[in-house]
Parts: sequence; structure tokens; C-alpha cells
Amino acid sequence: MKQVIGVVFGGKSGEHDVSLMSASNVIDVMDKSKYDVVKIGISRTGEWMMYNGDTKRIAADTWQQDEKNLIKGFSIFDHPIIKNVDVFFPILHGPNGEDGTVQGLFKLLGKPFVGCGVLASSVGMDKVYSKILFEHAGIPIGGYTSLQRGDWKTSEEDSIVEIEKKLQYPFFVKPANMGSSVGISKVHNRQEAIEGIKEAFKYDSKLILEKAINCREVECAVLGNESPIASILGEIVPSQEFYDYKAKYIDGDKSALIIPANLDESTTQQIREYAVKAFKCVNGRGLSRVDFFVDKDTGDVLINEINTLPGFTNISMYPKLWEATGISYVELIERIISLAIDEFNS
Repeated sequence: MKQVIGVVFGGKSGEHDVSLMSASNVIDVMDKSKYDVVKIGISRTGEWMMYNGDTKRIAADTWQQDEKNLIKGFSIFDHPIIKNVDVFFPILHGPNGEDGTVQGLFKLLGKPFVGCGVLASSVGMDKVYSKILFEHAGIPIGGYTSLQRGDWKTSEEDSIVEIEKKLQYPFFVKPANMGSSVGISKVHNRQEAIEGIKEAFKYDSKLILEKAINCREVECAVLGNESPIASILGEIVPSQEFYDYKAKYIDGDKSALIIPANLDESTTQQIREYAVKAFKCVNGRGLSRVDFFVDKDTGDVLINEINTLPGFTNISMYPKLWEATGISYVELIERIISLAIDEFNS
């Protein structure tokens, strides 16, 4: 008997477009002899709809125009199609997607779901709190500080002065709760910092400001529940000054993804151990991608962040790392669905 998988995509997040690309890829490769797919879309304004049309329209962001194949105005708690879903597969990125909110909804529905739970998702989404946890767990982190919108509104001058006491230029300005490099700026002076802060506050009320490091960017995929495993490593050589949204999703073919990363055995093993440690530290389940910096000058390894719902597009690092490790895209999807059921039944 086939399992019914509720793939949830879209959302109000600034990463809406990334979600559409990921969902389209996942739905296309799912083994239809094993799974029936219920496509559940969330509009940019937060409206939930079921979609029965062509998956290609999801990637093209025209699915909402396909009115004859939309079911609107339903309750996710009592619609018969939703009740028949065996496992939810959220392919949502950013706020209201991978920050614990939708994970809490699935728990209220009493259904298994792919990926991390409420705690891991919320902590992993918040770059400030995740760094606090990583540091407490003994995983090295880079220099950083944070900034609240309220403090910025009270006095931009005082805020900038405090930041400059803690960080030297250049540094990165990031929304604390956002992914896919949305809203990120690398700033080299006070004027750029002010502009970068204002831009980042469009996406979040809290920012993280991080020391710029002369580094290599290395990523590791993690898979599992209580006994997770780590993939081989991949290195990103971005087409831009840093791996921003444009480099990831627009100029993706210009950024080099080097798999396996050309690192010595000791550094490779250390990163893989740190990746698993970080996953366990946040109480991760199912899957995550853990990103690291390797300092070009010292060779030191620093954790950057954990992504509890990493991108699943055909150019995304997470599935590429597992494919290189020996797990195909199709098998990977089957494994994370099985992990969701195992966690629910544990």
C-alpha cells in the first residue's frame, strides 16, 4: 500500500522562491509506485491551498493561477485529504517554515513529519542562540555580536559605536532568523554598515554581525535521528565575494561546488565530528546541513551555522553531498521519510 506524503511548499518567508524550486525537484523524483503526493502550497500572504496540477507550475511560481486545480479555504485539521496524509514533508525555508512553527502544527495534528522538531528547528533558525549553544558544547565559533531593532531605533549612533568596539571592518550583517543568504551584506566601513543593517532589518527584528574571516567555506550533511551519520565534505567557491543569494540560486552554475573538499584527513574528520556534535547539540532529527569556515591563515575550523531544512534543489549541496557519499537523491528522500516515521513511533 502506498504512503501518502503531504509536501508543503511556499510560505510567507523571504525564501519562498527557494522552497518552490526545492519542492518541485523533490516531487518530481519521488517514487510514485511507493508514494502518493498531496501538494500543499502556502502563498506569500500565508493562505494554505492544496494543488492538484502540474508540478512544473510550482517551480515556475504559476501554480496559484491554475485555479481549476486548487482547493482553497480548507481546514488543515479536518479536511479528509489531510487526514489521509501519512507523513508531512515540509519543504519550507526561513521563518514560519524551518523555525519550529510549522513543526509544532504537525505535532498538534499528531502526524509524522520530515526533519527536526520544534526545539531544534527554532534554535537552528536563530543564528545567535545556535552560536550560544555551539560555544557551550565546545564547538569553536567566530567573533560576533547581535543587534535588536529596538536598540537601533533608539540610537543608530550608539549602536554603531558598540558594534565597532566589538568587530573590525569588514564584517557581515545578517538577519538572525533567515537562510539562503537573504538580507546579508559584507560591509567595509560605517556607511556600508548602516546600509547593511537597514537592509537586514527588512527581514528580521534581530541581527547577527559576524567577523569576516579569510576562509574556505565547507559544508557537511547529517542524516539520522539518535545515531546520525555525516557525509563527505563539500567546499563552496562562490561566484561573488561571498556565497550570497545571487551566487547560490541565480549564478549557481558559476559558483564551484568541490566534492569532496580538498582537505587533509585530520581536518576532514574534525569537521565531520563537529557536524554530528552540532546536530546532537540542538537535538536534531532527520536531516541537517552544517556549515563551517576553515581559516586560510591558521587552519582553524569554526562552525558557521546549522540548517535544519537545507535546500533540496537540483543544485543544492545537501543532496549532492549524499550522492557523492553513496546515497542517491531518490534513496535520500526515502530515508528521511522513514526517519520521520521512526521518530514518530519511538
